[in-house]
Amino acid sequence: MEYISTRNKNLNFGFKDVFLRGLAPDGGLFIPKKIKTYNESELNDLSTMSYVELATEIISNFCSPEIEKNKLNKLINKSYKNFTTKNVIQIKKIGDINLVELYHGPTLAFKDVAMQVIGNMYDELKVFSEKKINIVVATSGDTGSAAISALNDRKNINVFVLHPHNKISNIQRKIMTTIGSSNIYNIAIKGTFDDCQKIVKDMFSENSFREKINMSAVNSINWARIVCQVVYYFYSSFKFQNKKINFSVPTGNFGDIYAGYVAKKMGLPIKKLIVATNENDILQRVINSGEYKPSKVKPSLSPSMDVQVSSNFERLLFDVLNKDDKKVSNLMSNLLSKGSFKLSSEEVNIIKKDFCAEKTSDKETLEIIKNFSDKYNFILDPHTATAVGAAKKIKDDSETLILSTAHPYKFLETIKMATLKEIKIPSQLSNTLDKKEKYDILENKISDVKSYILERINEN
Repeated sequence: MEYISTRNKNLNFGFKDVFLRGLAPDGGLFIPKKIKTYNESELNDLSTMSYVELATEIISNFCSPEIEKNKLNKLINKSYKNFTTKNVIQIKKIGDINLVELYHGPTLAFKDVAMQVIGNMYDELKVFSEKKINIVVATSGDTGSAAISALNDRKNINVFVLHPHNKISNIQRKIMTTIGSSNIYNIAIKGTFDDCQKIVKDMFSENSFREKINMSAVNSINWARIVCQVVYYFYSSFKFQNKKINFSVPTGNFGDIYAGYVAKKMGLPIKKLIVATNENDILQRVINSGEYKPSKVKPSLSPSMDVQVSSNFERLLFDVLNKDDKKVSNLMSNLLSKGSFKLSSEEVNIIKKDFCAEKTSDKETLEIIKNFSDKYNFILDPHTATAVGAAKKIKDDSETLILSTAHPYKFLETIKMATLKEIKIPSQLSNTLDKKEKYDILENKISDVKSYILERINEN
């Protein structure tokens, strides 16, 4: 498989390079030159597979020949052995809602589905055989803990996790800051997730610093994250006998729902991908009006979606602009210099063929959680609630699957506010939350973060 950059189609990379770098050297995002498309007969064959078999088939399209198929199968089996459900995800019918539960991994969030595989890919690709890898990752709450769980105690790998100080739930923070060993460094940045993400992307763009520390990334901009997430769209869709269905997805950085778009490009009969946002509704605005204009991040009850710069949207933009890398590059330059860009009505209509978007407010989120609890004695996390809210606003007779992205226990304060109920602590966290937290608070300055990383590396 060969990869190019959204900002330069002449750059060519293999999977290992894409996996390690995360971000293209020109600041663009990696995408494959060509995506495998399955016909109806092939889809029928895929529909009979277990989750691990299906994951092997889908992911092998994107990492061959660097990872042989039989080795990939063993790697995936190993990655999912500690999930609490046999086939990695669970699909539940609650009232008239179809929930796709993605949070049965070690840190109770959908990020585990990809991150556990990625952790083992570092071993398989032997990327640290010459010198130590330093992974730098920004998190809006769940990516950090998933990365730590997947990479904790790995030899020759350090992990630096940046999260926005006081802007994630207490449980999200505690999971991150209590499970790490000596190779894990948690950094609370005095700013927003967008600030954390900008620091990471800017460091990747500084080739001298990136090469000096042998830097790698596991954020959703990493293509490996996307391809692992593609699998559960296929698996859950097959349970509905290949009907054309909608997916409603809680969306912040656009990675998870972009995986659904890739699944559709691969032949999966998806009708619409519903972008569910909270008050940080940049994606709803661009899909409905064409204007991509980040505003100030508003703290919400669904903190993992408190994002105003949705990085993965650039990958969709590449297709919408008919793979015109120069136009993509110009629009991203406008975003940097002018703070916004505008798509034409024709370009917006192209997006609307596959996507629609709806916003769910904090007030609506609490009402949805309360109503679900009262009516079905079932607790939704606030991110899943936004997806339920968005789906109900779409007038469509098709079956809609709601991606349920996190266990409600991670958002105890919000659940209590909505339902006045206590939630039993999940077994995955029973020995975690009483441990001492370990993290450092830094100013929102790339220079401070770079100095911190260099100091820790030199200490080892």
